[in-house]
Amino acid sequence: MSVSIKPAPTHSSASGGGSADLGREPNKVKPRSFRASDASALFGSMLAAAALVWLLFGVLLPVDNTAMASLAWMATFLLTYRFALKHTEGVLVARDRVMAVVVGALAAIVLAALTSIVIFVTVRGIKYLSTTFFTQTMEFTGPVDPSTEGGIAHALVGTLQQILLATLISVPLGVLTAVYLNEVGGRFSRSVRMFVNAMSGVPSIVAGLFIFATMNVGLGWSFSGFQAALALSILMLPTVTRTSEEILRLVPGGLREASLALGSTEWRSTWQVVLPTAKTGIVTAVILGVARVIGETAPLFMTAGGSPVMNANPFEGAQESLPLYIFRQVKQFSNEQTIPRGFAAALVLLVLVLVLFVTARAIARPKVERTGRKWRRRPRRSRTRGHRAGTSLASGTARGRRGAHRKPRLRRPSQRGAQRSTANPTSTEEEAL
Repeated sequence: MSVSIKPAPTHSSASGGGSADLGREPNKVKPRSFRASDASALFGSMLAAAALVWLLFGVLLPVDNTAMASLAWMATFLLTYRFALKHTEGVLVARDRVMAVVVGALAAIVLAALTSIVIFVTVRGIKYLSTTFFTQTMEFTGPVDPSTEGGIAHALVGTLQQILLATLISVPLGVLTAVYLNEVGGRFSRSVRMFVNAMSGVPSIVAGLFIFATMNVGLGWSFSGFQAALALSILMLPTVTRTSEEILRLVPGGLREASLALGSTEWRSTWQVVLPTAKTGIVTAVILGVARVIGETAPLFMTAGGSPVMNANPFEGAQESLPLYIFRQVKQFSNEQTIPRGFAAALVLLVLVLVLFVTARAIARPKVERTGRKWRRRPRRSRTRGHRAGTSLASGTARGRRGAHRKPRLRRPSQRGAQRSTANPTSTEEEAL
């Protein structure tokens, strides 16, 4: 997009020199381009804003408030930058550059916060990771024992079992709910969608209280990993449902219409056409749901209970998990020996979450790029088939596909062919094809 910026007319051009400026072309400036003059305006505005804030907070108003000074510097910088660009490039370019600076600053703040968390947890916990940390439990280790003793083997087993059970419960329900909302519909679809959206904002402690009141108080069960899986499935269900519904909306309607036109039933079209097409997105939805609940701690207090020993049976007895292990080591015991174990376990949990998100991104990314390339190449292939191979755009014959990849050889008609074309006008066209 090019923006034409015309200079303001002067008195000389209005009186007698206007004829010389009529043939001059206006300057064309792209709002997203960045030139040397733009760099000078950017850094000059930064320095001017810093000098003004130093004069205000350091000399005139000696206030020791870093946050207020930073906000004042940012506001002054944006105003100065916009004023400089408005008088040099125009209003449209000034607005575009200022908004680019605002968005970039917000992205940098979020990235800096995430990076600081990762670095802090990594520095505090990486030196306590060892082979015994992943193979031992806390059965024979107390709060005052050295940090090199004990491990997270029982917490890892509990977390994996609870997440697996929660996935087996929530994924079929979430996908079926998404199919009902997008493919079937009905009088209850709006109520179900509103209920799913409301569940997305339910606090995790409420899910734990619900399972505790139902299983422990109502049925008289004791703490177990299965109760923790039920609580986690309640939190995981809205994420899987909403993401799967959005993925199903991206499936082209022509696939459904073609399947129904061939005589297939609605459930068979959904099972054999729609769901296989959206399977990559559904897998991404499952991974995002797992990443959503893998770090929850509040519902596990009233469901799993926690235990320092290994319990590989999630249906009987209290069971430990990584979030509970981190809380007990850092907050409950909280001494020089337990806090390093908590940071080491937090690093393991952080790596698991990052791996899940990277896996979801890697699964979803190739499908989008491959689809985009196909849609860009499809019109060229269709035109090539139609003009070179002599077939229609809608036909998919093998002859048309061969013609799209190789150039047909045209031979000069002979005298015999000219005589034959006079008798049969279509024979020459057939030879050429």
